[in-house]
Amino acid sequence: MNIKECWLKSGFANEAIPENTDLVAEIARLKKEKNAVIMAHYYQTGDIQDIADVIGDSLALAQWATKVEADIIVMCGVHFMGETVKILSSEKKVLVPDLNAGCSLAESCPADKFEEFVKAHPDHTVISYVNTTAAVKTLTDVVVTSSNARKIVDSFPKDAKLIFGPDRNLGNYINSVTGRSMLLWDGACHVHEQFSLEKILLLKKEHPNALILAHPECQSVVLKVADEIGSTLALLNFTKTSDAKEFIVATESGIIHEMRKYSPDKTFIPAPPIDSTCGCNDCNFMKLNTMEKIYNCLKYEFPEITIEESVRVKAEKPIRKMLELS
Repeated sequence: MNIKECWLKSGFANEAIPENTDLVAEIARLKKEKNAVIMAHYYQTGDIQDIADVIGDSLALAQWATKVEADIIVMCGVHFMGETVKILSSEKKVLVPDLNAGCSLAESCPADKFEEFVKAHPDHTVISYVNTTAAVKTLTDVVVTSSNARKIVDSFPKDAKLIFGPDRNLGNYINSVTGRSMLLWDGACHVHEQFSLEKILLLKKEHPNALILAHPECQSVVLKVADEIGSTLALLNFTKTSDAKEFIVATESGIIHEMRKYSPDKTFIPAPPIDSTCGCNDCNFMKLNTMEKIYNCLKYEFPEITIEESVRVKAEKPIRKMLELS
């Protein structure tokens, strides 16, 4: 039985918690008792962001993973983020609140298929987005995030033959701003792929002074109407310094919690997806994590991320390369 099967059978994640439990206080107690820290991605719900010791995008979380002094790290994000932390901090116990918190982008790039693609182009350097499994990272020369992808691609000679995977939208965007013609793996994020240009333009008519912010994982038709394109952190920083008072935000809506904290006098409008009556576009994987699951995760120190050492060592090299270039 593998770890996921054990986790599903154990019921730890959803164990009933007494109704009057102060989860914030209990999580703080368990963190102190076990010398643990909680790391959270910007796409987590606001309550999780508020109790986290470290909040960031994929690059920031990877950087913090090399600095955190703790025995246990609880990674509130998705599975590949837990793997990245474990790859960089092998001596620590790395926990995730929900093993089902996967990533549509990572899943769009199976390691065996990607290996075939790489072998078919042996003269190419392989650049992989951090949103990949540890197995895919072992096939990679350097990892990138949306924060540093352009910088790292530009570090290669203009005539370098490059493979970029797995996000075709981010790859197309980097090609367009660098003049490159990287070979792209045909993968995408289910959240950023689903933003509705039509609905965004309707919002713009309703809020003519609002600036449109877009993550480069969005489709090119959305990027063309954006006033600012950038990583999650870049978009957050833009809203802090911009004189604008209204923003239409085309990325996962979790970041709006941080935007509102830093700029309470400004209005942030989540961009809607194509096939939904909902006004926002959430990652259903990110939202699997809950305060209850964090509590049980710390209480039982399970589920834990484990990676075969030979895989971890190979996967660490391209991540370290990224950190050096960042």
